[in-house]
Amino acid sequence: MDLTGVELSILLVDDVEMRSLNHAWRGLDRTTDVLSFATRDAQPMVSGAETESLGDLVISLPMAERQAKRFKHSLETELGRLAVHGILHLIGHDHVKGGSQAERMRLEERRLMRRLSIATPPRRSRLEPAQKTRR
Repeated sequence: MDLTGVELSILLVDDVEMRSLNHAWRGLDRTTDVLSFATRDAQPMVSGAETESLGDLVISLPMAERQAKRFKHSLETELGRLAVHGILHLIGHDHVKGGSQAERMRLEERRLMRRLSIATPPRRSRLEPAQKTRR
């Protein structure tokens, strides 16, 4: 996976904004930890530009804080974990339907986290269905 010359935007939001985005884009009226909006197939923004936009990640900072506490690691570790997870979605991985796709994504997530020296959570933590937190 070569992402040289690719840029990524990351937006940290509160649960109210995340819930609104999750509802607008996925039809789910609850907050979530990370949303990915891919633009990888698009042409570079400027003709001849050396970088291309991979897409946007939106991360709920309050959700990241709660998950960091639940998994007993730092907020920085959780934000790294969510960034890796979101980037995998941006490059085409999916876990929503389960099965072998979910297993491939889980393994790639753990591999990348080890490579980036991000603590890996307990085996079943990330790819389980999102909590139904209402705010």
